[in-house]
Amino acid sequence: MGIKNFQGNHVGKEAAEAEKITVRDFMTEDITTFKKGQPILEVMEALVKLGISGGPVVDEDGKLIGIISEGDCIKQISESRYYNQPMEATNVEDYMIKNVETVDPDMHLFDLANKFLTLKIRRFPVCHQNKIIGLVSQKNVLKTALALHGHNWKS
Repeated sequence: MGIKNFQGNHVGKEAAEAEKITVRDFMTEDITTFKKGQPILEVMEALVKLGISGGPVVDEDGKLIGIISEGDCIKQISESRYYNQPMEATNVEDYMIKNVETVDPDMHLFDLANKFLTLKIRRFPVCHQNKIIGLVSQKNVLKTALALHGHNWKS
């Protein structure tokens, strides 16, 4: 009785290439960022207009300082009504998540998939030398895995 391999049956050269796929290969580079000091109402308008669920917040040097999501904005709406405070006086940094988990562009696809499972986060900013260079979501991983399955793994 031999050792079982639970990774599935790989197919030659194509499988070897699949093992080399990193975040850089499938991250989204065309991203919407928000700026420190930007009014929360502007952020909400952008999320709705662009049909996105959130985005990174950067300082004047382009360094990542947080991430804002629809949920963060909804929290602001709720607190605004509860505390009777005008939303116009609120900036993105008042509600953004400040302790942001990021990923390296050279992280392997399968390591990223595991990180999504472990941390239960929907998207990660991709940073290189403290600057954001892209965004990677669970959907990016799914699309890449489906493309690999069709070309590199036996069913």
